[in-house]
Amino acid sequence: MFNAFERAVAARYLRARRGERFVSVIAGFSLVGIALGVATLIIVMSVMGGFKIDLLNRILGFNGDLGVYGAGAPITGYQTIAKRIETLPGVTAAMPVIDGQVLLTEPRGMSAGGYVRGISPEDLRRLHAVSTHIVAGALAGFQGNDAIAIGVGMARRFGVWVGGRITLVSPQGAATPFGTIPRVRAYKVVAIFNVGENDYDSSYVFMPLAAAQVYFQKPGSVTQIAVRVKNPERVRTTTDAIRHAFPGAPLSVIDWQSSNNSFFTAVAVEQNVMFLILTLIILVAAFNVISSLIMMVKDKTRDIAVLRTLGAGRGAIMRIFLMCGASVGVIGTGVGAVLGIAFTINIDRIQDLVTRITGVNVFNPEVYYLTHLPARLDWTEVVRVVVMALALSLLATLYPSWRAARTDPVEALRSE
Repeated sequence: MFNAFERAVAARYLRARRGERFVSVIAGFSLVGIALGVATLIIVMSVMGGFKIDLLNRILGFNGDLGVYGAGAPITGYQTIAKRIETLPGVTAAMPVIDGQVLLTEPRGMSAGGYVRGISPEDLRRLHAVSTHIVAGALAGFQGNDAIAIGVGMARRFGVWVGGRITLVSPQGAATPFGTIPRVRAYKVVAIFNVGENDYDSSYVFMPLAAAQVYFQKPGSVTQIAVRVKNPERVRTTTDAIRHAFPGAPLSVIDWQSSNNSFFTAVAVEQNVMFLILTLIILVAAFNVISSLIMMVKDKTRDIAVLRTLGAGRGAIMRIFLMCGASVGVIGTGVGAVLGIAFTINIDRIQDLVTRITGVNVFNPEVYYLTHLPARLDWTEVVRVVVMALALSLLATLYPSWRAARTDPVEALRSE
């Protein structure tokens, strides 16, 4: 497409001589702007994509991909229902659980709201989001009527460790002539987990299912059956299969896409908006390419006229200046892509370095959902950013190159 003559002239124009430094400075700033825009876009989109994926994995790993609930009442005969659900295609586990809100207190007077989940010891071991993140104690002691597992955030807040006790106060107590008396009981901490999500680590308490049935006064029943599937992206298929497996039963099936739809829709919208906003950085740099190329065409008007008189056609002139502008875009895009990919791959090291230098936790888990800055490099997204940057850079060179090709050599040389 570009012959040796055109490449040689374009390379000569890109190397500034004395008196031409200003145009090269503008071109240099354009290159830096494109590189920074591409790098920033790759980093931000990788972090937002990683945030979405990590948060989704933690929510699904902790709560299950879908839940089967009783229609306004606890589920009885849950063991038979759970076994029937596990026989359905795509289902990997069906875990009966009891959920309830409580007030957590400790002897020194510290108190906070919490969420109790009653689950059998076998099912808790299958809940890998918790069982593989035990930082103290062991699930071997998670049995009987006097055992709970708490998150590391709760352990720090209450100042308790394995072997300590936390008192649970439930508003669902016994009815007396003097009113409802809250149910109060102290439980021994046998395990502490750290799933990496601050809300779960600070407010969730796991209790053996049998003990939870006694505490919440729900003998022989559960509040839901948490279901895990092989492919969470196709959870709707399993949802429909469960509904068809229990026709007419007083059961309600809610999957993660329905229960968290507004949240993940908001994340997706924010991701798209950030892409559009950061694209403006590259667009501004592309306008700098236009201005620098227009100035170059103006400075090279006499050279263009001489080339035309020597036999260079309008197409050759246009390709020369297209090559000048495209070189800035290609180099800037390449440098930005390398910087963005390198930063994303080493983002954890960079975060630790900034924390050590400043002494400030730049990603506070009490403010954000996660305990670290997630980043997932999506090569499809990287290619999308690179192609978009190259397209904008190429479009920015069209008008100045066309103006250069339209230069009349007679008019250009008349004043010489």
